[in-house]
Amino acid sequence: MTEAILEPELPIIDPHHHLWDLRPMMGAFPEPHHPFIASVARSPYYTFNELHADATCGHNVIGTVFMECGAFYRSGASDALKVVGEVEYVNGVAAQSASGLYGNLRLCAGIVGHADLRLGDGAREVLEALMRVTPRFKGIRHAAAWDADPDVLGPPFHAPDGLYHDATFRAGFRHLGELGLTFDAWLLEPQLGDVIALARAFPDQTIVLDHCGTPLGMGSYHGRLHERFETWRSAIHELAKSPNVSVKLGGLAMSFAGMPDHGPEAGLSSEVLAAMWRPYIETCIEAFGPDRAMFESNYPVDKWGASYAVLWNAFKRLTLGASADEKAALYAGTAARVYGLGDLTI
Repeated sequence: MTEAILEPELPIIDPHHHLWDLRPMMGAFPEPHHPFIASVARSPYYTFNELHADATCGHNVIGTVFMECGAFYRSGASDALKVVGEVEYVNGVAAQSASGLYGNLRLCAGIVGHADLRLGDGAREVLEALMRVTPRFKGIRHAAAWDADPDVLGPPFHAPDGLYHDATFRAGFRHLGELGLTFDAWLLEPQLGDVIALARAFPDQTIVLDHCGTPLGMGSYHGRLHERFETWRSAIHELAKSPNVSVKLGGLAMSFAGMPDHGPEAGLSSEVLAAMWRPYIETCIEAFGPDRAMFESNYPVDKWGASYAVLWNAFKRLTLGASADEKAALYAGTAARVYGLGDLTI
């Protein structure tokens, strides 16, 4: 679906996208028809050219933040340090964008990598190695998504139940604050209590909740979004009481959420998507405020439900009544502050 771009001059920092080449892996998944794997299979190769084409589709994207996804790990390195390869690769993409040959857009101006915090104090060596790669490195994500229903997540995800409560994980986690690094949390709506507890245990650590806390609409949760909305809403407001936490507004086009429940690129208009997502986006903004909320594309995963242009049109429809200052924060300012992107012109 093609649409005219809404508010094309509004500056955007997209604070959450991936880069990968998963083509060699696609045949290894035991459940190729799982909706998440099906959505990834539509974009198994997503690197500079694909990202640049999306980011220059007509919206005024001025910069982006890369989010770890387990791609381009360093061959031959130890299990602990192979993650450095991902940041090295993405820093090359950032340098390509910063060359000026492709315009003023700064792709991957911030980089969020991965380190296994279950190494405890041993995680510090990995974090310091990541920091040595580039000042663009801002922090890590260690996902904790888990559900007792194996049909919810599918085979790519193997986080243990209760990861954010684990004592060894927390021993590694404390090094983030000491090094001035951010932490992105990805987990599912029934697990929101885990990140609430983590935020309270480390009140000085910058934490970003990904994907509105990932409401669930698949597997045993199919058809239960309305039933579980108040549970999700209550947890979001409780989490927002911790001032060290911000939230990313997006991820709702993933197959996990079922909004839409068919894809990829479901062909729905931005008006339909905005109506579908409004209760979740508005709840998050109400709870966290514009200064602790940021819109994200989560591309190419959210390609399941919308093209890049339609996705941002849907977000803009949800903020038609917002003030100029509120829009400045939601679309770029919050991301710039949280990830230390002060050199981008907003």
